Amino acid sequence: MADASVTWLTQEAHDKLKAELEYLSGPYRAEITERIAAARDEGDLKENGGYHAAREEQGKNEARILELTEKLRHVQVGTPADDGKVEPGMVVTAIVAGDEMNFLFGSREMAGSTDLDVYSPTSPLGAAIDGKSIGAKTTYHAPNGRDIPVEITGAKPFQG
Repeated sequence: MADASVTWLTQEAHDKLKAELEYLSGPYRAEITERIAAARDEGDLKENGGYHAAREEQGKNEARILELTEKLRHVQVGTPADDGKVEPGMVVTAIVAGDEMNFLFGSREMAGSTDLDVYSPTSPLGAAIDGKSIGAKTTYHAPNGRDIPVEITGAKPFQG
């Protein structure tokens, strides 16, 4: 089974996340701090909508910074080995409940601008197929309570 804490990213996706982190932790953080200071100078903080909105934006920004920092700490740039095993970073072809599906197994950040559906290793389907090889049959327990049959028919590294 692949290490679920590792996120496979293309170089383009990695660079995009790194640039977002630099912007959020630099210029954007400073902009929010300036808005908070300006709103604080207006006086009574209890009824100061601008102050509360800026503080809320600051909280969201700090949460995103933490999320990106953690994600980039556990990132693998490139593609996994083409060994026919389902692991993050693979485009998987599977027969799910009788229908053929093609999807990216991994993270939404890796998918970039492609139109592939993405299933994470922590999703019910993802957890059931993680580490399986081509030809493997398994089932996963769907949120509606049904057991859904799955057969892996292909697994190739995502090329971006």
